[in-house]
Amino acid sequence: MAQYAILIYDKIPTDDAEPRPEDRAAHDRHAKEIEKRNAMVAAFALEPSTTATSIRGDMVTDGPFIDAKEVIAGFCVIEAADLDSALEIARGNPALQHGGGVEVRPVESWGVARSAVE
Repeated sequence: MAQYAILIYDKIPTDDAEPRPEDRAAHDRHAKEIEKRNAMVAAFALEPSTTATSIRGDMVTDGPFIDAKEVIAGFCVIEAADLDSALEIARGNPALQHGGGVEVRPVESWGVARSAVE
């Protein structure tokens, strides 16, 4: 099976606001659906973009890498038979229902160096 990264984009939030409980619940349901398919490899929600630190050459700056109307809010890695199967899974992402988007990319190589839970 091939692996695909699904990058989840959302409009820039107020960044101070916690996700609404109903939004968090929708994402949790979607994750459980992926797990039922035995397709989930990993999934992570990211802290607000205001917590980002970017490095360009020798310069370190606060904030995301680029100014944009959308930011990467989270990502997951799934296993799917092919791109069409990965797209079918990605289409269920709740971000699509409230103006966000997703990007699906094949993962070039497998590998986790170690578990973060060790």
